[in-house]
Amino acid sequence: MKKSVYIDSTILSIHCDNRSEIANETAVTIRWWREERNNFSLFISEETIAEIVAGNYPRKDEVIALAESITVLPPEPHITEIASVYLAYKLMPEPLKGDALHLAYASFYKIDFLLTWNCNHLANANKRQHIRVVNTRLNLSVPEIITPFELFTETDK
Repeated sequence: MKKSVYIDSTILSIHCDNRSEIANETAVTIRWWREERNNFSLFISEETIAEIVAGNYPRKDEVIALAESITVLPPEPHITEIASVYLAYKLMPEPLKGDALHLAYASFYKIDFLLTWNCNHLANANKRQHIRVVNTRLNLSVPEIITPFELFTETDK
């Protein structure tokens, strides 16, 4: 059975970005999408869709088209409650409710990996232990929160 990956909006938007200051992240994301995505079951949420639709960035139509190829997880009332607990425990700052919702979806649905370029509030080694503690208290699984750099198939090269 394929492992599951929750894709947050940063992955989709950076995949289609052409700004020179994030060229490395874009190249890695494109390579991951081309070489690895078919090795996993991919999921997004309504929050991911809302963020990409509301966003102001280059090639937005392409970003939306990428999202349309991914399975959308159904919203559940408990997910909002989980996100509220994350905010109460200061896992993410209040204005960034989207990050809390991404983590809540991935945790609630027992997704193996949460793939993101958000290294401030999600893919951050300083946050991992705190997330593990809160999710354990909530009796939730703990997804591996990683960037595309960390999710390539191991090779002998």
